[in-house]
Amino acid sequence: MHTHSLEPWSHGHVFLGDRHDRHARRTWAVVALTAVTMVVEIAGGTWFGSMALVADGWHMSTHAAALGIAALAYRFARRHAEDPRFTFGTGKFGDLAAFASAIILGLVALLIGAESVDRLLHPAPIGFGQAIPIAILGLAVNLASVWLLHDDHDDHGHHGHDHGGHSHGGHGGHGHGGHDTNFRAAYIHVLADALTSVLAIAALLGGRYLGLAWLDPAMGLVGTVVILAWSWSLLRTAGLVLLDARPSPAATAEIRARLETDGDRVSDLHLWQVGPGHHAAVIALVSDNPQPPAHYKARLAGLRDLSHVTIEVQPCPGHA
Repeated sequence: MHTHSLEPWSHGHVFLGDRHDRHARRTWAVVALTAVTMVVEIAGGTWFGSMALVADGWHMSTHAAALGIAALAYRFARRHAEDPRFTFGTGKFGDLAAFASAIILGLVALLIGAESVDRLLHPAPIGFGQAIPIAILGLAVNLASVWLLHDDHDDHGHHGHDHGGHSHGGHGGHGHGGHDTNFRAAYIHVLADALTSVLAIAALLGGRYLGLAWLDPAMGLVGTVVILAWSWSLLRTAGLVLLDARPSPAATAEIRARLETDGDRVSDLHLWQVGPGHHAAVIALVSDNPQPPAHYKARLAGLRDLSHVTIEVQPCPGHA
């Protein structure tokens, strides 16, 4: 066997989103902002004897923890991007972090709901004058965080890759911005916090000036329902990626349409996400006139998000 270098046919497996580092920096900034506010609120509440301030501080701590998970996920994914232990790179680590984050978000929502039901059944006096400024401070911090994390997370930015190909497996196509589930998870956390602050301010103003004390726990229940819905959406999105679910029927249909010509037939097709804006495909073809894998990969050139392609070709029975 010849001992030629495999360099022309080998390629990397770095499937990080094209905004990975930008998202990481912004997430760390929000972690710092949230942690500082949390410490100030808990210390201030303890000093001034305000349970509302202490409670809000501990509430923010849960979001700080979840945001910390998101930030560490970016760091881990970047640090181990070239680690051969991770067969398809570390692009899905963000989805793992988002899944954990969604569970934390759901637990926070349930705790808010339980506290709200308890307050409805056993009303407690509320220090409106003290609580309103706290809620406004919390909203200001949350809005700053929302601004930092409001990236075009539904936008598919363009970012090309060309790693060549090799005789059996190989790689072709282009990577795009895609959905960064980890960044979306961080965004939903600060959005949930902002929502609870808005609902709290509305309830406190209603309680102080209209005497509607029941508004406070009622708004808590509204927040619970909305945040649980966001949590479920995030769990579902991240879970499907972690389980290598097919990205969309349209994506596989497009691959089949490009490959099934001149009597060639796709006998097996696996398509899954390996990172934000990066999909991998393993395809088995049956052909009357088998061509090298590079021939079929050329048919898939330019397909959106298709970053890693492995093709196996078998001659049609009777056409050996």
